[in-house]
Amino acid sequence: MLLRRHLNFFISTRLQTRLRPFIMSLKTIAVCDESELQDGQMKQVDFEEVGKVVLYRLNDTIHATSAFCTHYGAPLAKGVLTADGRVVCPWHGACFSVCTGDIEDAPAPAAIHSFKARVVDGKINVTADPSLTLKSNMSRSPKLLSTGVAGSGKSVVIIGGGSATFHAIESLREHGYSGNITILSQEKHPPIDRTKLSKALITDSSKLEWRTAADLKIKYGTTLRTGVTVTSVDTSSKLVVFDGGKESISYETLILAMGGTPRRLPISGSDLQNVYTFRSIEDSKCVDAAAQEGKRMVVIGSSFIGMELVVAVAKRGLASIDVIGMEEHPFQNLLGKEVGQSLQKYHESQGVKFHLGTQVEKIIPSESDPSLAAGVVVNGQTLPADFIIMGVGVVPATEFLKQSGFQLEKDGGIKVDQYLKVQGQDNVYAVGDIAWYPQQNTGESRRIEHWNVAGNHGRAVGKTIAGNPQPFAKVPVFWSAQGQQLRYCGLGADYDDVIIHGNTDEMKFIAYYVHRGEVVAVSSMQNDPVVSKASELLRLGLMPSPAELRGGKSLLSIDISTASAKRHVESV
Repeated sequence: MLLRRHLNFFISTRLQTRLRPFIMSLKTIAVCDESELQDGQMKQVDFEEVGKVVLYRLNDTIHATSAFCTHYGAPLAKGVLTADGRVVCPWHGACFSVCTGDIEDAPAPAAIHSFKARVVDGKINVTADPSLTLKSNMSRSPKLLSTGVAGSGKSVVIIGGGSATFHAIESLREHGYSGNITILSQEKHPPIDRTKLSKALITDSSKLEWRTAADLKIKYGTTLRTGVTVTSVDTSSKLVVFDGGKESISYETLILAMGGTPRRLPISGSDLQNVYTFRSIEDSKCVDAAAQEGKRMVVIGSSFIGMELVVAVAKRGLASIDVIGMEEHPFQNLLGKEVGQSLQKYHESQGVKFHLGTQVEKIIPSESDPSLAAGVVVNGQTLPADFIIMGVGVVPATEFLKQSGFQLEKDGGIKVDQYLKVQGQDNVYAVGDIAWYPQQNTGESRRIEHWNVAGNHGRAVGKTIAGNPQPFAKVPVFWSAQGQQLRYCGLGADYDDVIIHGNTDEMKFIAYYVHRGEVVAVSSMQNDPVVSKASELLRLGLMPSPAELRGGKSLLSIDISTASAKRHVESV
């Protein structure tokens, strides 16, 4: 008995010693009056002198988290709160649970901190480590239920190294998958934030990596094979063959996440050395080196990749920037004529010349060096060029699957079910740019080339493979830098009407895209968090009618965060 007491005392003392640094670092502070936070509201408050915390009230329960989105640092209190406990970033669609801080939606690369909150004598008290309330410490390490270190005999092989791959790895380990994970990537680095390439021409992959190769290996138990070209998949023996047949690896479950390959127009001169497509770090290096003061750039294609590059080099003092497009105005097919026309005016004010409603005839080589392009011929006119960007879309990178028993769609995509599983294949999933997947409301299959879609695909299949099947039902979201930040959510490619609130020429507007009498997509500039709110209204089936919007109804006035709103959603 005496021995047991001594042993218990020893264990208790050791435990207190180990926990003392953590206990001592916690502080409980009264941050505001309870009356300042009503049901369905959120509020950013100070924690000590430099820290920030966001409070949320859902019915009678108060939650507290760190204050900034882990994607690009947006203040979460300026985002959108929902009655089912989600807070949506005001900028790019990242979403977190206010109860746990866990990631709900991409592109968030890490969770946020969750703190204890309670009411004492009419004051809201928050208990937190002050250091975790600082913006510099806004990210919380993932709660990995497994690191795969012990191994289980199971294995997932992922072909591809982009957004879907990164989020699939995170999701697999978060949800307890204990098997081996192997990544086969053509790129020479771990998964990166590819969106920054066209927006900022970053040329150092280490500045864009979500996780280092060492972290993927040590913390996630993942084997990363870079610079690998997969040549075939043997689904009968469950083998992935790569590097011209020199190597192969077996799998229990296969995730196809190859993304897209940039198109090259089938015209004379498209393969000349200074004609660049754009997707990779190597492409960014080429364009960065070429886009120097006094040089002449021609962009073929007037959509997002090409126009983001135009913005990225606009202040470099180029001699000329010419943009060639098939539409009457840039972005018109997706954003509508009025928005496209206003964005065109903005770019023209920055010195960009457009050649629209036309097609490229050919690219002509330089007389002094026939390996280089010297100009682009449009309508019989030659536009001089020191380098050319071919931004005319991508095709699914699925060529190697044609001989592997996969049935491909006409565009090279792969049809999947609601769980993103490839039809007719055993334990094979397809995600991201290559996946034709059923839409939530219509069941119609579409292939969507959005960064957020790929990330959320990865999160969904990770959860499914780990044993908790997750049907995919996310609203597509994307953004683009076009002088001001453009936000967009939904599926508006087939719009038959556009409702505009605001002034598109001032690039301060909200555009509602209507299809068959329903609003199916929303875009905005300088109106945050309207698109974040719109994405949640689309998710919940609460988007106002076109008539209500024409009558002046504001999305921000619609209640989706109180207890009564939750009851309404549940009754719909």
